[in-house]
Amino acid sequence: MAKPVTPQEMFDMWQKMVNPGAYPLQSLMFPVLDPEEIEKKISELEVVEHWLKANLNMLGLTIKSLQYRRAMLKGGAKFREEMAAGNESKGAAPGPAAENPAMWAWNMMANAGKNGMDAAQAARRKAAKARTKKKP
Repeated sequence: MAKPVTPQEMFDMWQKMVNPGAYPLQSLMFPVLDPEEIEKKISELEVVEHWLKANLNMLGLTIKSLQYRRAMLKGGAKFREEMAAGNESKGAAPGPAAENPAMWAWNMMANAGKNGMDAAQAARRKAAKARTKKKP
């Protein structure tokens, strides 16, 4: 023989059907008047709020770091394109130093020294030409 269903079981079943979110329906229909229960609920919700804010801040930080990484990669790609274009215009084939992004600082310093020497020699030649033009 089947077990008889009590009114409490019927109410529980109805409550599960109407409110599947696991919040007690009783608190919606009959508000709690105990201040300790209200304080407990407020503190629980504040903990959830702080947790969500922390996750939101972590998400924002992750997005910012990925945007920074993307900008760095785009800048590196642009620099490599400029270096390749510079080597092609000079007629030189891109060597392993131009392909290695870690070597850009070394190459820049080496080229700065060469460019400085070339500029100094050109200035000396110009000054020498200017002196020879003044002598006659």
